[in-house]
Amino acid sequence: MYKIMIVDDEENILKSLVRVFHKQNNWDIETYINPLDALKRARTCIFDAIIADCHMPGIDGLEFLHELKLLQPEAVRILMTGVVDIETLMQAINKAGAFRFIIKPWNDGLLIDSMNEGLHYRDILIENRMLADRVREQQREIISFNNRARGS
Repeated sequence: MYKIMIVDDEENILKSLVRVFHKQNNWDIETYINPLDALKRARTCIFDAIIADCHMPGIDGLEFLHELKLLQPEAVRILMTGVVDIETLMQAINKAGAFRFIIKPWNDGLLIDSMNEGLHYRDILIENRMLADRVREQQREIISFNNRARGS
């Protein structure tokens, strides 16, 4: 089961996104109108993916995703916006580490595909990290074994 957070200050957008994702049986979706409430939740719950609107009161989507990147670096981050400019796009990539930049209005199929790609990418990153940890542990065991063998 994937845990997905969606943050947008427009309730109609949140409802639309939930409708788009309702057939994804393995997605547990939480929605937030207030990005500060969403950040508070992210401090107590791990999310696999986050979709955030770019322009929200209190904290904009770029800063929100940047904070989430610090809290949960492995979470897939997707920024949505109705206004496209190159500066926002660059900040989404460089500051927030966004996996995708989605333009409103979105294409439902492409949005689902983007989320699935992001979740798959996240799974691979986690698996690679686990394998690297296992290799490092085995290397430590080999070094320890060799050191004991030399001492006997």
